[in-house]
Formats: sequence, C-alpha cells, structure tokens
Amino acid sequence: MAKVERKTERGRRRRVVSPLAAQAECHEKTRGAHAAELAEDYVEAIAGLIRDSGEARLVDVARCLGVSHVSASRIVAKLARQGLVTAKPYRSIFLTDRGAALALQVTRRHELVVNFLLRLGVSEQAARIDAEGLEHHVGDETLAAMERFLRR
Repeated sequence: MAKVERKTERGRRRRVVSPLAAQAECHEKTRGAHAAELAEDYVEAIAGLIRDSGEARLVDVARCLGVSHVSASRIVAKLARQGLVTAKPYRSIFLTDRGAALALQVTRRHELVVNFLLRLGVSEQAARIDAEGLEHHVGDETLAAMERFLRR
C-alpha cells in the first residue's frame, strides 16, 4: 500500500496511507495487467491451436482472436522479439519454453476463473466471455481464494 509522511499535531512525522496514492497504485496494477493481456491472449490462443490441430498458423491465430492478419502478424513479431514464440514467414508459429510456460499459466488461470463463475451460477456462455477479461486482472490472492472455494 502506498504511504506518505505526514506531520502530527505535535510535529512528529508518521507514515500513513494516502487515499490518492492507494488509488494510483490500483490503477498502476491495472495498466500493468492491460500491457500483459495481449501477449497472454496470443500465447494462450497459439497453445490451443497447437493442442487442437497440431499447428498454429498466423491466419488461424488471427481468426481465433478476431483480428486482422496484419494485426496478428505485428503481435506475433513482437512476441518473437520477447522470446515467447518462434515464427518464420509462411510457416507455423511455435511457442518457446518461456511462451509455453506462460500459455500454461494463463490457461490454468482462465479455466479457474471460468469454473469459479460457473460454480456461482453464471451461464457457461457468460462465464467464458467474462473470464476473458477477468483472468488478466485477478491477483494471486484472489485466484487462491477462488481455488479454495472450488475445492469445497
């Protein structure tokens, strides 16, 4: 939690939580989650395509994510620079070890959120749609609580 120094009535300094600093910290975490969201969606989609059809072609990644071929190509190139995938023109896309580990983590988190929502009574369609947004913004503490809830 963000803290600032304040003077007390007696002139002493004391560290207190600033509401604005705390709010800024929440927004900062959300922006960080947004930044990671795209890479996570792509590696999850690539892993799913490889699992289901044996390969991940750029055209299939674009279709899976509902984006243009050009947009998918740009993001895959960025993922390659980040060391998450390997890709060559007119070839399949492959996950590196780092990319596969991220895809596994994201897939597990996604399924946990979906199962949690289903257990709450949310319809399967709504749970799958809502999980696409929630999975990127749920912290470790909340995920652990969801997991404990599902084990009951």
